[in-house]
Amino acid sequence: MSLPAYQRGATQADQPRDLEYRAFGQVTAGLVRVKEGDGSLSVLLEAIDANRRLWNMLSADCAAPENQLPITLRGQIISLAMWVARYSSEVLRDGADVEPLIDINRTMMEGLAAR
Repeated sequence: MSLPAYQRGATQADQPRDLEYRAFGQVTAGLVRVKEGDGSLSVLLEAIDANRRLWNMLSADCAAPENQLPITLRGQIISLAMWVARYSSEVLRDGADVEPLIDINRTMMEGLAAR
């Protein structure tokens, strides 16, 4: 079996919650690197961009009419995504701490891990 075929099969076997959990883990790890002192601009920009893209995808998914999450939860996720976008700008513009972004991602991971 070729590597792309294996990767497709592995992805298809994963549950959406598992994929979301891993995505949050990856972007949060980037934010933690920034927090722990890798102060390079490229690391900061990459971490903030990856986090924004994840939240933008979640927001777009929650806005889709076919999304089956409860409407209240969908609204809360969209609201959080908007906050993440605003706060990320503060991090880049004003040097705000990335810790609140890490905290919210970890809270989402806890929710995704709960079964």
